[in-house]
Amino acid sequence: MSEEKQTEYVTLVSCDGFEFKIKRSAAILAGAIKNMLDPNSRFQEGLTGRCEFENINGLVLDKVCEYLYYNEKHKDAKDMPDLDIPPELCLELLMAADYLNEREREKETNSMRRRYDKGRDFLATFWRFR
Repeated sequence: MSEEKQTEYVTLVSCDGFEFKIKRSAAILAGAIKNMLDPNSRFQEGLTGRCEFENINGLVLDKVCEYLYYNEKHKDAKDMPDLDIPPELCLELLMAADYLNEREREKETNSMRRRYDKGRDFLATFWRFR
């Protein structure tokens, strides 16, 4: 699917069959969803605009969608109001957030890679002058 053929909305499907249609701009705030929907990734989700989550139930995915919209709405705010999260969903939401937010892991990985490259370059220079 080319860039101009991408739809404004995508569908997120929970493991229990609930479907949520949300704006693509909100959905791609989650790193995993962004990677899934990337047309260059050649994932099926990138072609269909439909992401199925086998490990996330409808109640949790509903709250994830609410958070994605909330995050998009308040992305430039300095003092964001708290998002109401029921205590009984906290653990499942934490696990879903860990799975969906690959972008932070990518940043950490890139940061570690840069430090490794600097160290490797230093050692190569050091050994060259011995």
